[in-house]
Amino acid sequence: MRKTPKSLRLQLGLFGRTNIGKSSFLNIVAGQDVAITSRVPGTTTDVVEKSMELLPIGPVVFLDTAGVDDISELSRLRIKKSRKILDRADIILLLAEPNKWSQYEDTIVQEAKQRNTPLIIIINKIDQAPPEDKYIRRIETITNKFLLCCSIDIDNRDHYVNALKKHIIECCPGDFLNPPPLIGDLVPKSGLAVLIVPIDLEAPKGRIILPQVQTIRDALDNNQAALIVKETEYKAVLKKLSVPPDIVVCDSQVVSQMVNDTPDFIPCTTFSILFSRYKGDLIEEIKAAAIIDTLQPQDKILIAEACSHHPIEDDIGRVKIPRWLKEHVGGEVRIDTCAGRDYPEDLEDYKLIIHCGGCMITRREMLFRIQRAKEKGTSLTNYGIAISVLQGVIERVLSPFPAALDAFRRQSKNYLKMRSEI
Repeated sequence: MRKTPKSLRLQLGLFGRTNIGKSSFLNIVAGQDVAITSRVPGTTTDVVEKSMELLPIGPVVFLDTAGVDDISELSRLRIKKSRKILDRADIILLLAEPNKWSQYEDTIVQEAKQRNTPLIIIINKIDQAPPEDKYIRRIETITNKFLLCCSIDIDNRDHYVNALKKHIIECCPGDFLNPPPLIGDLVPKSGLAVLIVPIDLEAPKGRIILPQVQTIRDALDNNQAALIVKETEYKAVLKKLSVPPDIVVCDSQVVSQMVNDTPDFIPCTTFSILFSRYKGDLIEEIKAAAIIDTLQPQDKILIAEACSHHPIEDDIGRVKIPRWLKEHVGGEVRIDTCAGRDYPEDLEDYKLIIHCGGCMITRREMLFRIQRAKEKGTSLTNYGIAISVLQGVIERVLSPFPAALDAFRRQSKNYLKMRSEI
């Protein structure tokens, strides 16, 4: 990949009161004017995203938000949009000014605590007034990760940026520094993975979709070989191999054909299941999928997409999965759809949420969506897992993941027991 996607970058959310200097701070860290600055309150009207390399940390994206105390026109919508960044941020950067602390700062601190999101406090505008000892002691009761800064003091830029880097490295989520593997731990060194890659009509011409690209790269990073083949050639190519592959991975839309063409002794799975582990919580999503066999006509289901794309005629989330659900249930189910960052608040209305693989959002955001669903009394699984259940091959494609397979069997038994008691 020439450019790291935003979903793979460490997400740093900038929060603070209006005119606190968030945009100026972003500019000094970036070393260039990437955000408009002004003394006029409410200058930042929308989230400003700046992707950059912050060495030695690596690829990051700063999310500059509108002021949390914005009282200008359209402020309610601005603040609502800014608060969504709290769900997305891996680390929250809260800007304050010396000797001033209000309910707005307390609100962000509480939001960080609720989400268990690391918090770094940046005391800006130290050129206007030095922070008093009493103020510093108050900050220290909240976090030991804070720094003093003057975001217009270019001469001391390196000092401020290095202090910020130090705190980021100290509290950087472990799954960013050491992301869970896609396929690297499923194949031995010098082993072979066969990847069945249909030509996705929704992918840009001349390219394959991101999950497939990342799986190839993960195999190469782990000194493994990847053999890429379309579903139409897979069976013939498999016969030509002198030794069986260590694993076969396919697009979920051809999972039934892959299972039929793959000998039982060869482990196999789907890209979506790999991504469930990589971006979310495989065990929780597998347990949620067991609900599918308990669905009844008129149950309400949410199809959630993390990206905004133009659906094709036979779109997987808008057309195929609803059709397969109807056939499986034996009647109509009520389907709602959301896309991009629009994740509904009223999740308690749904019997099940079927989410895309999440390749365009961060793991933190995916885990937050799973947790939000649990808090609302519903469950979340993903496209590929749901398709494998609907196609009757879920146990086969969980062969590389014994713990997930056991969780699915136990949860299915629990639901069957509950139904028999009813």
